[in-house]
Amino acid sequence: MVKKIMTGNIAAAWGARLSRAEVIAAYPITPQTIIVEKLAQFVSDGELKAEYLHVESEHSAMAACIAASQTGARTFTATSSQGLVLMHELLHWASGARAPIVMANVNRALAPPWSVWVEHTDMMSQRDTGWIQFYAESNQEVLDTTIMCYKLCEDKDIQLPAMIGLDAFYLSHTSEIVDIPDQEKVDKFLPKFEPAYPLDVENPLSIGSLSMPHQWYPEFRYKIQEAMERVIPKLNKIEEEFYKEFGRKYTGPLELYNTEDAEVVLIISGAATGTVKETVDILRKKGIKVGVIRLRMFRPFPSDYLVKALSKISFIGVIDRSFSFGHEGAIYSEIKASLYGLNAPLIKNFIVGMGGRDITTDTITKIYENCFSCLKNNKIDIPVEWIDIKV
Repeated sequence: MVKKIMTGNIAAAWGARLSRAEVIAAYPITPQTIIVEKLAQFVSDGELKAEYLHVESEHSAMAACIAASQTGARTFTATSSQGLVLMHELLHWASGARAPIVMANVNRALAPPWSVWVEHTDMMSQRDTGWIQFYAESNQEVLDTTIMCYKLCEDKDIQLPAMIGLDAFYLSHTSEIVDIPDQEKVDKFLPKFEPAYPLDVENPLSIGSLSMPHQWYPEFRYKIQEAMERVIPKLNKIEEEFYKEFGRKYTGPLELYNTEDAEVVLIISGAATGTVKETVDILRKKGIKVGVIRLRMFRPFPSDYLVKALSKISFIGVIDRSFSFGHEGAIYSEIKASLYGLNAPLIKNFIVGMGGRDITTDTITKIYENCFSCLKNNKIDIPVEWIDIKV
């Protein structure tokens, strides 16, 4: 392995390079552009043998990836914010066609007003498209998850696409030390993509043709859900293989930090987890029993894992960096549904960091204090609270 200092965007490009992506569909958008620029450089310098397609929109980028994937090519693209929502129609098509595309998405707030800073609304808006969803905390995780995603998505029992979220600027433009695995080891870990039913002029077939209600349409959707139910067990095995080969250990769909004896636990996803961990360390030194659970995967949603992890917790605070207008945060909704009918602890939703507003240790400390106040009174003061709002 070689250690290099790189941004999250460069780490995503290296992940695609090491995975030997064969078709890259590229359209620039801030703050993602550096990913496809770096891949263009890899291709131009002869360091990556791939077909590089500079398309006219993100919609076209996904269309190109779907078509290439269905011929048997390993495909990659990257986008952000408005670009991801422009892809929305074809995200459904990609999962329905069982195309194992891997995509990096730099999580960025949607307009208007214009923003180029982090928010998770772009990916949360795609939660029903049939894509596997990861949220990374570090640049190393971006690179490693890209490689593991290809092995996961291309598995014959899965055959679904995946998107990897990395927070705008906190990861995309911040440099960290990253281990770059040896190409030979990656080749050993990740075999060549062999699609089950490739498009071939010698053996013609059609994909996505009309299906009448009395024929097979519901069964196609049911099969996607069946595959989703196999994702987490398969991911756990892939991470074990990755650890044996590369020495870096990941923790499945959840990361637990100081939760064993915690009275209050916060649940969060993305790069801000590091700030919560730092706050946990500060409060632990004061004898305050707090912990944090990082949600690494949002789809499929790891309900069983969360129920087990939260079984002895007295109070749960859920931090959402997105909002479902007219209701509540998406992660909060999912966790409440997972705990429904059980002897669940008190649970409260905190909407934090919208539009890239900083999430500081002071912010997290105030959230923990509010959780303990609710726990003491055995009552939620406000079920959904927006933090650091100026109105």
